Amino acid sequence: MNLPEQFIVQAESLLGKDEASRLLQALATEQPTSIRLNSKRLSADGWRKVAEEGKQIPWTTDGYYLSQRPAFTFDPLLHAGCYYVQEASSMFVEQAMRRYASDAPLLMLDLCAAPGGKSTLLRSLLPEGSLLVANEVIRNRSQVLAENLTKWGDPDVIVTNNDPSDFTALENCFDAILTDVPCSGEGMFRKDPVAVSEWSSENVEICYQRQRRILTDVWPALKAGGLLIYSTCTYNTKENEENVRWICRELGADVLPLDVPEEWKVTGNLLPDETFPVYRFLPHRTTGEGFFMAVMRKRSSAESDVNPSSQPLRKNKKEQQKKKPQIVPTKEQLTTIRQWVKADDEYVWQQGDGVLSLFPRRYESLLTLFRNTLRIVQAGVQVAELKGKEWQPVHALAMSTLLRQEAFPTEEVSYEQAIAYLRKEAITLPTEAPRGILLLTYRQQPIGFVKNIGNRANNLYPQEWRIRTTHLSEPVEVLV
Repeated sequence: MNLPEQFIVQAESLLGKDEASRLLQALATEQPTSIRLNSKRLSADGWRKVAEEGKQIPWTTDGYYLSQRPAFTFDPLLHAGCYYVQEASSMFVEQAMRRYASDAPLLMLDLCAAPGGKSTLLRSLLPEGSLLVANEVIRNRSQVLAENLTKWGDPDVIVTNNDPSDFTALENCFDAILTDVPCSGEGMFRKDPVAVSEWSSENVEICYQRQRRILTDVWPALKAGGLLIYSTCTYNTKENEENVRWICRELGADVLPLDVPEEWKVTGNLLPDETFPVYRFLPHRTTGEGFFMAVMRKRSSAESDVNPSSQPLRKNKKEQQKKKPQIVPTKEQLTTIRQWVKADDEYVWQQGDGVLSLFPRRYESLLTLFRNTLRIVQAGVQVAELKGKEWQPVHALAMSTLLRQEAFPTEEVSYEQAIAYLRKEAITLPTEAPRGILLLTYRQQPIGFVKNIGNRANNLYPQEWRIRTTHLSEPVEVLV
């Protein structure tokens, strides 16, 4: 790896020549592979292979290192949301959540969320009754974020596509915010050669200023006493400790400590004459990529928190347009649709553009506010869509923890059939398979719906999610 000379000088200044040399040597080695299991999908038996063959990541409950990197795209259980391929160091966010955000339901914002690794982690860690708002400013990346959260299966999520400045007006709204801010990407050098080619000391300057703009924009949306988790995937102090110090001095926050065992070999504060606790992962010390994190609490102010649902709604032009009349399911159709889900009174039905969704009742008024201030990609879980005169289940329902699996005839498919389905190819089912909507499973895990019409089964997998790359000849099975 041909690293920029300015980066080498920076590393030596930060760590000293000897340790900088070890860092540079580590950057020349192969990056480790790690996954995080979805405990809501898998029993202990389901991850026995990983538990036996892999090595558990010490700072996270469900994370494992793998001995080699398989072709994950061709594992049906990845598409079924049974696990997420995530860099090990970034799973350290779990330590902040377990220490400071595990007691009561929270409204949490993941501000820079795509592709969804930390969002799926947060959704697994948030207390029951919490709502996660996962945001991404780049439109096509927000679609990827929505896909990954849909596969993870938790319905208590809103995905938005907004600039951080769009959250400024939502004063005192969120109990916790994760800002995994865009950075110079030094910690991604092994993973992404483009990060090396784009790095410069000038870009570091641009990044830290952009990070402060992002933090300034979103700061009013955090409640007094609320939790801010600040993270980057870079090494330098300008984007890390200096920004944490700036947040405390200029925005008003206190840095919070975490209990970190010495054997994890996490590096602390590298800013001269500063001792506030921060956590830096260096690949020559820890098995993972570069990562930095600090946890802060917003200082209380004289102003009381305001219930965001009581704020005046700021209608945008799209919302002001006359709404199209909605086709409502008949009483009989709605009775059938209700049988597809395990939802109770904690969820309410939402309808729009020929789609029926479920959303947490306790946040219904908040959703109204968000719809008039933010660009919402999806909210809750889509359950059914109108096709002609019929309502049929959508793929998101197959992925959701609200799915009542026994409501549908089920066909267990082979590995080859599962891959064909995920490529959106034709599926041939046994002649005795019932007609109509069927739920396909692979190793007892739902992978999606088909409509069996006898001589063939119409593939209902989302077109935009299909596997496009060349099929491998050997099965890829990471977990079992």
